[in-house]
Amino acid sequence: MTDLPQRVAVVAGGSSGIGLATVSSLLEQNIKVAFFGQSSEHVVSAKEKLSVRAGAGNILARTLEVTERSQIVRFFDEVASLWAMPDILVYSAGISPKGPCGATPFVEVSPEEWQLVQAVNVTGAMLCCQAVLPHMIEQGFGRIVLVGSVAGRTIPRIAGAAYVTSKSALSGLTRVLVANSAGHDITVNLVAPGRIATDMAGPPDSETNRAALARIPVGRLGKPYDVAAAIRFLVSESAGFINGATLDVNGGEFAPL
Repeated sequence: MTDLPQRVAVVAGGSSGIGLATVSSLLEQNIKVAFFGQSSEHVVSAKEKLSVRAGAGNILARTLEVTERSQIVRFFDEVASLWAMPDILVYSAGISPKGPCGATPFVEVSPEEWQLVQAVNVTGAMLCCQAVLPHMIEQGFGRIVLVGSVAGRTIPRIAGAAYVTSKSALSGLTRVLVANSAGHDITVNLVAPGRIATDMAGPPDSETNRAALARIPVGRLGKPYDVAAAIRFLVSESAGFINGATLDVNGGEFAPL
């Protein structure tokens, strides 16, 4: 991506896990990156570490609620005022509620849990895409990557009903965006990670992760950078003919025909 000097990217959910690895990876490509997260502690920590490596002038970090449209609008207005409207959007924000015994059984999922997960995982993605798409169409270039999950691709083993449904919905949103951006050198793709060693996945030696490890042909859990590397390629000009695709990053745990 050295042929994309000073492009501007937004990474939703960029303060931890896959999102943070993506921010770091894009900064390495001479891209200015604005990111946000829900935890102010995570956002401040991520900004401090990234600023040392990439320079504070290349980073914008904010804490906000992705379910609040007004906060999303203000964030993108700030990015545009500081640099420009983003050419690249990566939506990595997401929640997967679990209790002491794991995900809520389907028959016990409350409307409140269901609505919150859809609001963060799907509606937040929609709001961010609405913010950037007109600019991308106007300038004739754009890259959008939505972060889904293997849980939205096959029979779920770990994730709860609300999370699985939300990640499946991102496939539909991807197709809608492809249709609505046709003819403007804009690509919209979905990355579907498998079991990745993040805070959301819990301790690597947990019973759940040990069971997942036994199913992964490459013999290890994924790392956030594994997913970030795939995202970095999809937002590059080299991937300009990949559009509407789902890229599975799961070590072979799920290999669709």
